Amino acid sequence: MIKSMKDLASLHLDNHDSRLKYYHLFMTMPAETEIPHYDLPAGYSFTTYTRGDRDTWIEIEKSAKEFSTFEEGVDAWQRYYGKHEDVLPDRMFFIIDPNGKKVATATAFFDEKLPGGWLHWVSVSRDAQGKGLSRPLIAHTLHRLQTLGYKELFVPTQTTTWVAAKLYLDFGFRPVPENLEEDHFGWRMLKTLTDHPALKELEPVEVDELLNK
Repeated sequence: MIKSMKDLASLHLDNHDSRLKYYHLFMTMPAETEIPHYDLPAGYSFTTYTRGDRDTWIEIEKSAKEFSTFEEGVDAWQRYYGKHEDVLPDRMFFIIDPNGKKVATATAFFDEKLPGGWLHWVSVSRDAQGKGLSRPLIAHTLHRLQTLGYKELFVPTQTTTWVAAKLYLDFGFRPVPENLEEDHFGWRMLKTLTDHPALKELEPVEVDELLNK
């Protein structure tokens, strides 16, 4: 049985790990929250969506293990962005590496059924992870949501992407109360995985309870 934090470290959990039990985590924060600025590493730059970037977006998300196949990416694109491609040049961001390749993406989006602005589909290509791109990308996209005038910001994530969830907590996102109640075990999992001070009121789970049997 896996119990100790040493045992947790021995699992070598990935930042997108399907071995973890899956729970949907939904976070929010007031739009007036102060968002820090993070510079991109030397040689990297931001750009925005242009026509034809769909396949690039899919490849980045697929590399980050959001999709298993290109076809899954096409389905997701159609579901979320297919009807809104006209607004993407103002909302979808990419990071370009020193070789001119787009290696990360995030979108300042919205949900037609819910108010507020959404930090959406944040991903960094596998070979570009660990280079200090995530925080600048998240901050850049959140600043855009603020300038768009939203009063409340949201980000959907999950226990399997626990590293991203920790980053969102670092930026000031907190559990949506209804989600905290409905997926309470998932939030307790995140407490165990991150020991984040924002979750100090939660009881951690046993390390061996994190994994699918």
